[in-house]
Amino acid sequence: MSLLTVGSVAFDAIETPFGKTDKIIGGAGTYIALASSYFTEDQKIVSVVGEDFPQTTLDDLKNRNVDIEGIQIKKGEKTFFWSGKYHNDMNSRDTLVTELNVLENFDPIIPESYQGVDYLILGNLAPSVQRQVIERLETRPKLIAMDTMNFWMDIAWDDLMKTVKMVDVLIINDEEARQMSKEYSLVRAARKIMDMGPRYLIIKKGEHGALLFDQKMNTFFAPALPLEEVFDPTGAGDTFAGGFVGFLAKTDDISFENMKRAVITGSAMASFCVEKFGTERLENLSQEEIYNRIMEFVDLAQFDIKRELI
Repeated sequence: MSLLTVGSVAFDAIETPFGKTDKIIGGAGTYIALASSYFTEDQKIVSVVGEDFPQTTLDDLKNRNVDIEGIQIKKGEKTFFWSGKYHNDMNSRDTLVTELNVLENFDPIIPESYQGVDYLILGNLAPSVQRQVIERLETRPKLIAMDTMNFWMDIAWDDLMKTVKMVDVLIINDEEARQMSKEYSLVRAARKIMDMGPRYLIIKKGEHGALLFDQKMNTFFAPALPLEEVFDPTGAGDTFAGGFVGFLAKTDDISFENMKRAVITGSAMASFCVEKFGTERLENLSQEEIYNRIMEFVDLAQFDIKRELI
């Protein structure tokens, strides 16, 4: 099935306790597209970059069967740039530099060849831009997934609520879920957020796994894989989203049972992402590596117990 990714293709500069980088390739759209490319060959992307963005990176996306017709290249302008420094716990970070550049006035243009896509994943962008994409698609996709963040809850709440009503799956982290719902309990938070419109909710808990809810409050928990080394958490959430929706597009099954498998797949892809800086680890994975990593997740949570032992 075809998949459309909408999100930033950008530059990052990252510092963690394990080292630092100069300007490298980043952006939510990049991570999502790379992760999902391992599962679907019919993939398209809508984004915007400046004249400074390397053609070689765009060619790399094309070589991964990502249709880049929807990436606008703005002559004489610069690509979005973010720089951040992670604390020792790798869960918190300080933003050092944010340069919106071409993203400041991003108008998401949907090429005619992109009409009729089956699945849509909206990376973290202004909710008004995310809504524009949905409205510009002539046929509603089979499933629309959306990521957002607390920044938009702070400055664009009304816009965010309008967009959330239009999507099937909302993907946020635990801090964002608590802010959005004004509830500390994630179960209560999920119930309130589901009332805002989405049919499914994923709450990411970083190194502590992820929760999946549906409107009947059926719940699934995916553990996080204990890793010996975590070099860079940047893009892990976007990589999760890419693995999740890429698996759904591949299997073309949006039942709750299959979403459980998709959450495990997204978690597995995110676990690769953090092992190197930037997108490096996602660029040359083998299908065998991905399968083995998914099976590690299965083994992590699977066990038998006899009734008489309880």
